[in-house]
Amino acid sequence: MTNTVALIDYGAGNLHSVHNALRAVGANVTVTADADMVRGADRIVLPGVGAFKACADGLRAVPGMIEALEERVRLGGAPFLGICVGMQLLATRGLEHGSHEGLDWIPGEVKLITPHDPAIKIPHMGWNDVALMPHAKNHEVVEAGEAYFLHSYHFFADDPYHVAALTDHGEGLVAAVTRGNICGVQYHPEKSQDYGLATLTRFLEWKP
Repeated sequence: MTNTVALIDYGAGNLHSVHNALRAVGANVTVTADADMVRGADRIVLPGVGAFKACADGLRAVPGMIEALEERVRLGGAPFLGICVGMQLLATRGLEHGSHEGLDWIPGEVKLITPHDPAIKIPHMGWNDVALMPHAKNHEVVEAGEAYFLHSYHFFADDPYHVAALTDHGEGLVAAVTRGNICGVQYHPEKSQDYGLATLTRFLEWKP
């Protein structure tokens, strides 16, 4: 079968909702915790909700999964999509209740949202704009629009060129990051209706 999608099950993510959304746009998707299946997949999706440390620990607890991801994504060039905490795990480290190692695929840190205006509520929850950065205007996955967010921590990328889109919640927050065949979105495509389904459709068609 061609264009197979591995949706990684590591105990942290909206697996059911993301699986249904991918199927709704025609993906040949399998929920898996099998490292060998990840090695054989054409595309890989890493979901995630909750705390950075719990998600990072959960991913590392799956036998062979980190090695399979490095082999298939970093070395093999398979298109990769990280969603919410799955996107944050791309960072070098997360600073939620201590410092915890991420995948370090997109250098940077994940820090607590700290708006200057005390009236701005945390978490950042609900619908908000996704505004493209000028250098990302022709990106094949990330487009301008409106998406559903739910997060208290946000991504600080070391290289601004890795930031594909921003949203605003008292300050500019990273809405999407990209680096080669790697893409991460802070918003939830599975909860973002037509815009989210369009994101997933573009991911399935993406040829980085």
